[in-house]
Amino acid sequence: MDPVTLTTLKVTEPREILALVPFRLGFRPRESLVLVGLRAPRGEVGLVARVDLPDLTHAEHGPRLARSLVAHAGRDGATRLVVVGYVDAHPGPGAPVREAADRVREAAEAVLEEVSTWVVGPGGWGHLGCGPGCCPPGGRPLRELESTLVGAEMVLAGTVVLGERSELGAVRPASGEERRAVGRVRTRWGGRRAAAVHDPVALASWRLSSLAAWRALVLAQDAPGPVPRRLLGRVTAGLEDLAVRDAVLLTLVPGVGDLPERTLVRAGDGRTAADDEIGAALGRLLDARRGVRPPAGAPAAAAALAQVVAHAREDAVAAPTTLLALLAWWEGDGARAAVLVERAGRADPAHGLARLLSRLLDAGVPPGWYVRGTP
Repeated sequence: MDPVTLTTLKVTEPREILALVPFRLGFRPRESLVLVGLRAPRGEVGLVARVDLPDLTHAEHGPRLARSLVAHAGRDGATRLVVVGYVDAHPGPGAPVREAADRVREAAEAVLEEVSTWVVGPGGWGHLGCGPGCCPPGGRPLRELESTLVGAEMVLAGTVVLGERSELGAVRPASGEERRAVGRVRTRWGGRRAAAVHDPVALASWRLSSLAAWRALVLAQDAPGPVPRRLLGRVTAGLEDLAVRDAVLLTLVPGVGDLPERTLVRAGDGRTAADDEIGAALGRLLDARRGVRPPAGAPAAAAALAQVVAHAREDAVAAPTTLLALLAWWEGDGARAAVLVERAGRADPAHGLARLLSRLLDAGVPPGWYVRGTP
């Protein structure tokens, strides 16, 4: 399931809602059902979520998933629901898209005021429950979804619709020569950690140097010229250390000062002077009372992480890809976050942070600033 953009718009006509969906998802869905929640009293578009048709038509899990989707929409304030099926062939009687839409409609009947169902096929669009005389055979022309007010506003705002969901998390790899050069730095820097693993002082020094490389890499995003391979290699190796990765995560949270550095300096009992502050800092991502939006420096951090992914071997992309996914989720782009966390899971199925973020996305948990309604 892809929970997506969390900002709201006011859209009333079905044609405008159908035109909006690809822009809100960031890609054109296929063989999917998309739920659009409309909030009272003026029909603001709230939660938009996409789910694969086979997941909803599954005999055991489908009904439970439908109830979960409706519950998410209800918690978001929806009183009405627009359900849109995206199919590669015109849906005849008994088509999976009809079964999936029926599952959602049944789950919503007791809790929402209205559910309308639509379908977008390869040659047209129309009402999924259309009777005789409702829509022309094969649906209304798709070009009607291209000439809408919503579409014009999105294009003027520079919003781009990608062709495939997988493109949301795409990071173009660097050249083979660049990746090999960065890989050599990673190997040397990782070797220093291995040599220091039994020396707490030396290990803390290595971790602090890795974190300093991360901060320098973020600053380098605004500097002219190529990013130094030394920084990319050190950050790649550093992110393979859980303590460094968590410190990097903390650098993304505004207002924490030198907390990331203090987490890396451990006393004899294994604790740090900052242990009691870590939970409070991370709570600013999730907690509705204290939730904050991503800071102004988030784009530079995302660009730095993307460069690490572009230069890393596949066995080293899980940590930076997961942090990229976390930033996407924090910004409210659940669809991109889901694609990124899936890639991280493929690279390292046991990656703890990726699995945690995947559970948050599956449960439809939004960032704290959205729950609180931070402007």
